[in-house]
Amino acid sequence: MRDLVEIGMGRTARRTYELDDIDIVPSRRTRSSKEVSTAWQLDAYRFDIPVLAHPTDALVSPSFAIELGKRGGLGVINGEGLWGRHADVDAKLAELVHLAETDEDPDAPIARLQELHAAPIQPHLLAAAVAQVRESGVTTAVRVSPQNARALTPELVKAGIDLLVIHGTIISAEHVAHGESEPLNLKTFISELDVPVIAGGVSDHRTALHLMRTGAAGVIVGYGSTEGATTTGEVLGIGVHMATAIADAAAARRDYLDETGGRYVHVIADGDITTSGDLAKAIACGADAAVLGAPLAVAAEAPGGGWYWPSAAAHPSVPRGALLPVAFGDRPSLDTVLTGPSADPYGSLNLVGGLRRSMAKSGYSDLKEFQKVGLTVRA
Repeated sequence: MRDLVEIGMGRTARRTYELDDIDIVPSRRTRSSKEVSTAWQLDAYRFDIPVLAHPTDALVSPSFAIELGKRGGLGVINGEGLWGRHADVDAKLAELVHLAETDEDPDAPIARLQELHAAPIQPHLLAAAVAQVRESGVTTAVRVSPQNARALTPELVKAGIDLLVIHGTIISAEHVAHGESEPLNLKTFISELDVPVIAGGVSDHRTALHLMRTGAAGVIVGYGSTEGATTTGEVLGIGVHMATAIADAAAARRDYLDETGGRYVHVIADGDITTSGDLAKAIACGADAAVLGAPLAVAAEAPGGGWYWPSAAAHPSVPRGALLPVAFGDRPSLDTVLTGPSADPYGSLNLVGGLRRSMAKSGYSDLKEFQKVGLTVRA
């Protein structure tokens, strides 16, 4: 039964839980972390680690996508970001970072980011970015918004993407856009594509189930409420407690599995995952993988130069994010961020190593088994 509380006369709200509110409970024999697999497979594509990079220009350049792909993760290029709008993206990023470091007006970097995103998308630049990743041999993924999915997807498919990510702050199975003759029906749209689609974000069982019924191979759960994002509360008054949201989406996955006689849709957590412990808890709640932003942006390979901002920060009228420093001085390598070795005692480095050890201490050897681990709620 849902935990409902009365917040006023005749008005109730559901009590939900953050990842910080829960803990993993080892209840089986332990095993060596060397015997643990963090691999997962989405459609025809296998990944060694359950990590996707948030599709922001601060994090995912074509070269970063390649480096993360070589290490078993998935870098998602923002198809509506700077890589498809400007030929000199590195210079534009350096300008943004300089503004953030020196301008006394805290809004100046966002204003400049909005100006840069006002430039038209140039399909040949986007195709070149896709080609660079594709030629490296790693899985190629690009993010588009529901508003621009129809216009951009044919060009992306032509360029040779492997996976399409339809991603917005909030997404539904049917998107109504001003000026369009008919809404974007994801079920029809996905059925006509030859590439698998990941769609999201969602926060509840019903919407997750609806997206699964569209034919999506994966559903993103959460609004990306990580460092730098301001979606939760400040701008839209919308929030999601990730432990509950992931568990609800995992329940939708089970319902859809029964409904279809065996079709498995992957649940991908996106929000409030900043340490290896958070990553382990997200998997324990039912996620197959997680989208990481700021935790990966500290890496020396990230193009943001130690700064991070979510993709929603560039919205032309309602920006939902800020440019924030995430690393100072010497930045660790991507290898150190993902698999160590680490001298950090708080779980911000060796993210996958921490996940592996949590699985091993709990006695589980793969991700799907680890989704069955016991959990407790903190008092």
